[in-house]
Amino acid sequence: MANVAEARGILNSSDILFSAEEVNAAVDRMAADITAELGESYPLVLSVMGGAVVFTGQLLPRLIFPLDFDYVHVSRYGDKTQGGELVWKTAPKEDVRDRVVLVLDDILDEGHTMAAIRDKVLAMGAKAFYSGVFANKLISKDKPIKADFVGIDVPDRYVFGYGMDVRGAWRNLPAIHALK
Repeated sequence: MANVAEARGILNSSDILFSAEEVNAAVDRMAADITAELGESYPLVLSVMGGAVVFTGQLLPRLIFPLDFDYVHVSRYGDKTQGGELVWKTAPKEDVRDRVVLVLDDILDEGHTMAAIRDKVLAMGAKAFYSGVFANKLISKDKPIKADFVGIDVPDRYVFGYGMDVRGAWRNLPAIHALK
């Protein structure tokens, strides 16, 4: 983002799709669903940096069961608004072998990033793979993966807030906004 005025202009001209209250309710529901499915499995939870930081930070305290935590860092966007080549900055650690793994990300757009993470985690010997995304983008084409746990479905628009950025800004918003 070039400057504060430009960032504020983008925010002020955006549509609010989900309020902070709706976001929190979605995370509460996801926590209950994840607990019901994985609460007895002592999973390894991997957060996808950096978009999933806000979501993961809000979700983890709601998961009242033992788990191990780590992260992966893979990107297709950088500060662009369209996906590019997949770049691994930090791959999963070797301790995924024979583990139930839950990967958390901010959004499932076309699904290529999560599918690549799934393939890598399973190739490294994970016993089971689950994915949780705060937002699932409703697009017209098939995705290579469907998330096991979803907070909200968002329309096929450029959305930001709650970990998702617009040109590097506004990951810190408690609500979900969309560009006009």
